[in-house]
Amino acid sequence: MHRLRRQAKQQSRLPDLPTVARGKTSTSSLLNPKPTPPPPPPPIRPWPDPSSPPPPRRPRRSRRLRRPARAALGGGGGGVGRGTGPRVGGWSAIPDVSDPHIQELGGWALGQAKRARLAGEGLRFRRVVRGEQQVVAGMNYRLYVDAADAAGRSAPYVAVVYEQGWTSTRELTSFNKAPRAH
Repeated sequence: MHRLRRQAKQQSRLPDLPTVARGKTSTSSLLNPKPTPPPPPPPIRPWPDPSSPPPPRRPRRSRRLRRPARAALGGGGGGVGRGTGPRVGGWSAIPDVSDPHIQELGGWALGQAKRARLAGEGLRFRRVVRGEQQVVAGMNYRLYVDAADAAGRSAPYVAVVYEQGWTSTRELTSFNKAPRAH
């Protein structure tokens, strides 16, 4: 008796499948099942009407750096003085070449050029006439140096100096004769 009840419960849990044992269907319906109709096709959307306005576009993401990133890279945070700092990677004019540090860099560059035999022994440093700076992992300086040769004539040179303050690194990258006009 219990076994029959258990079987009845199990059979009631099964999905409605055609079974011969239940006696509901014949063997011919098992061999030739009724085909299910295909799902309806998706609705066809008409082409947009040319007189209708275009759909709204998603706003583009800005490629500009956000303010904290610009400030960290020396670009300023906005407001007063925006864009007055040195550009990262680009050369910008040194605002005050009479600064003692810039003049000292020019003299140091001439001394290193003499030591490396890039310049004649008779050259004497006069002053830095103008200069440019480039922000890298440190600072590159392109200095237009006015030197005096042994006869006292002006001899213009272009010195490129790399300086990294936090490691006390200073290197003379190049030292060449400049075109006559500074």
